[in-house]
Amino acid sequence: MLTLAMVLGLAGTAVAAGKPGEGKSVTPGRATWTTGFFQEAIFSRALKELGYDVKKAKDLSNPIFYQAVTQGDVDYWANGWFPLHYAQLPDNFDEKAERVGYVAKAGGLSGYLVSKDAVEEFNIQSLDDFKREEVKKAFDANGDGKADLVACPPGWGCEKVISHHLAVYGLKDHVNAIQASYPAAMADAIARFNNGEPVFFYTWAPNWTIFKLKPGEDVLWMNVPEIIPSEAQEGFEEQLTMSGVEGAVSDPVKMGFVANDIQVVANKEFLAENPAARKLFEIMSIPLFDIAEQNTRMFDGEDSQRDIERHVDEWIEANQEAWNGWIAEAAKAAK
Repeated sequence: MLTLAMVLGLAGTAVAAGKPGEGKSVTPGRATWTTGFFQEAIFSRALKELGYDVKKAKDLSNPIFYQAVTQGDVDYWANGWFPLHYAQLPDNFDEKAERVGYVAKAGGLSGYLVSKDAVEEFNIQSLDDFKREEVKKAFDANGDGKADLVACPPGWGCEKVISHHLAVYGLKDHVNAIQASYPAAMADAIARFNNGEPVFFYTWAPNWTIFKLKPGEDVLWMNVPEIIPSEAQEGFEEQLTMSGVEGAVSDPVKMGFVANDIQVVANKEFLAENPAARKLFEIMSIPLFDIAEQNTRMFDGEDSQRDIERHVDEWIEANQEAWNGWIAEAAKAAK
């Protein structure tokens, strides 16, 4: 009885001291795209500060993560992109898991970018222009007679939308979608751009690519020929066209992608048992500029886990007041 009382007393002290996660472990998931590593590291650090024993994150493709979180094999990740990922959710998702808060609300801008000089030289206004022989030849880096497009690797979700676009716009015979390693393919594209060659690539914001090739200066956001939503985009047709996009070939511009909410996705049982974690997920956010800036540092070589943790240290120091408030409010939710 005395031992039990002592244990309960220590647990109460931990909560009172702002450590409601004391004695509990958390297993995060982490996206396979490197630009999502920063979010995982920040949220894991915050959970550690709340006293949780945060295990090494499991790198998972989207469909595998969503299966794993519903099964309780992982507890959460900070890499949910919606509505892009809706099509990848298992049938029992709403029963077993939940989207919580906003890492970045309407922050996931996605679309196609084309070299500004080439847009002006060939009068490129939409993907339909890549059917023209002179345009295909200009963007054909490997000599296969098709324009080369840096696309998405399988499992990211964006590759399904790109495949949908190539099919419905009749572009399969005109565009070669490169689905290999995205960082390697983009590094090659940037090297070609620096050599004076035109480039054509899919990207998203926040991302280091728009720091290296700036929309409006180096490249322009491109139109899709017409709005034909994919299955996952149905119901979001109006959001596939956007106004006021800096560096777009036209205003408005038919992006063909919905600006996504980046959200935490967590197991419902985990959330019920950990009100401090739920509150943290509900209130913590990361500015898009900060994510893109950190992503650029990773591309420039600061890409080890030690580097990422240092970036987190620096980000917390620069946002100390907000950080302290998030931790305090999350800890209070457990009392």
